[in-house]
Amino acid sequence: ALDLTTLMMHFIDLDTGTDQLLAKKRAGLGILTLNRPNAKNALSSKLTPALRKMIKQLGEDDEVGAVLNTGAGNAFCAGGDVKGMANSDGPVLTADQKILKLVEGQRQLTGALVKFRKPVVAALPGPAVGAGLSLALACDIRIGSSSSFVTTGYARVGLSGDYGISSLLTRAIGSGRARELLFTSERIDSERCLELGIYNRVVPDHELLDYSINFTDELARGPRKALALMKDNLEDALVLNFEDSLDREAPRLIEAMASSDHKEAVRAFVEKRKPVFGVN
Repeated sequence: ALDLTTLMMHFIDLDTGTDQLLAKKRAGLGILTLNRPNAKNALSSKLTPALRKMIKQLGEDDEVGAVLNTGAGNAFCAGGDVKGMANSDGPVLTADQKILKLVEGQRQLTGALVKFRKPVVAALPGPAVGAGLSLALACDIRIGSSSSFVTTGYARVGLSGDYGISSLLTRAIGSGRARELLFTSERIDSERCLELGIYNRVVPDHELLDYSINFTDELARGPRKALALMKDNLEDALVLNFEDSLDREAPRLIEAMASSDHKEAVRAFVEKRKPVFGVN
């Protein structure tokens, strides 16, 4: 593991267009930090578009091999800004226009994260609520702090759910548990999140950022072609039967075998050393 101070020294800041989202990058690793700590990093008219833009930008950046999403202060993301819902400024839209706007917005946020062909890790220093929970579930791996928790939250404000919460939660914990969490808006602590499969790992609060950066940095140093193809296989596994999934794996394995990363891994194995991926 790398020393966190040393690691952070090599990051450069990226322009997100707003101070509500911070973005950093070093060779291989990108970090996005939702930065509205006083509002528990709730999504806003500035934060959400910036997040969509940066997800697209990091996805297209060949230097970036993995991304860490986190939140400033003591929250990951409190979801939609409920106070803002009471003050609906802007043009009056028809129901069809509202639907189209939401569909497009969702596809460019959690939809884009699910399709992201690089590993994405969410580090949760505190609550993930509603759309904030959707955002965390759209990442590949979730690391929670001991004091963090999640709640769907929608039932409390009389809403049915958005940003893929129904599908993402069902994929993570099964239909029965997903229904329970959506119907009740129960607060689920970090220990139960780990037990249910919402979290992959839980670490002490003060270790979360250090641990998560090092964890994601290791993924960023991994075999990028193989990891991208693994994500394709895993997505197929959710919707295809076994034989179709089996058949889709075959051409991807042959593609991976032709990659420079595979050749480097074989050389490293023979030479009894750790492989250095991304170097031809």
